[in-house]
Amino acid sequence: MGQPIEIICVGNELLIGMVVNTNSQWLSRRITALGLSVNRITTIGDDVDQIAQALREALKRKPQFVFMTGGLGPTFDDKTLEGTAKALKLPLQTHDKALKLVRQTYRRYEEEGRIEKEVELTPPRMKMAKLPKGAEPLPNPVGTAPGVQLRHEGTTVIALPGVPTEMKAIFDESVMPVLRRVAGNLTFYETSIDVTGVMESEIAPLIDRTMHDSPYVYIKSHPSHTGEGKPRLALHLSTTASDSTTAKNRVGKALMQITELIQTKGGKTRPITEEEVSQA
Repeated sequence: MGQPIEIICVGNELLIGMVVNTNSQWLSRRITALGLSVNRITTIGDDVDQIAQALREALKRKPQFVFMTGGLGPTFDDKTLEGTAKALKLPLQTHDKALKLVRQTYRRYEEEGRIEKEVELTPPRMKMAKLPKGAEPLPNPVGTAPGVQLRHEGTTVIALPGVPTEMKAIFDESVMPVLRRVAGNLTFYETSIDVTGVMESEIAPLIDRTMHDSPYVYIKSHPSHTGEGKPRLALHLSTTASDSTTAKNRVGKALMQITELIQTKGGKTRPITEEEVSQA
């Protein structure tokens, strides 16, 4: 498995259920697809002390990366960088490159007709260019607030905006190439099957046996029901290996074994399409 990665999501709107936390799901899928592993996701409010505490606790676990989403904008409740600076005991400083990126963005808005006149860089707007000392900005192709990257004792901390389109754009343009270099030839492979006619409690020992025989394959069950209360569940099999052939062979072996074991219990299986997985 790849080096561990943690995600910290910042925003009161996440804690009160006003906004669904799709950012962590999207980041996890992108990171895992590279063969790297996310081992913790933390959600906290727009509070400097909470942000600082969550980051300090994450850094104690020595992950290779900590991703932070949300709280980079110009408003009073955008406190991620302030919390980061507090956690690392660093001053916040206006970063020339970050300021240039912010200024260029507003100039682009003017040229595109999205604003009527040249925007004054007020203190709230200047706030987006104040980074913890030693940090570097990451260009935001679709929004105003730059992303931020800094290193601390072997861990790379990357802060991304909470607006999904902006987060995704910065990630794909500036972060993905870094993660690809870290991942090297690591390959993540997964498949899912639908199982009917067998209770989850009956399948549990079959999963244990299969994972014992295929220790590098992880099998996760997701129970549901068919009509009239008939048992039904999905099994998700996944692995990370040094190359795609090894990954596929591992999952293929485990899939064949678990399928045969389920059939001995009178159960039926069928492959689950990617569309079905995404809709689950």
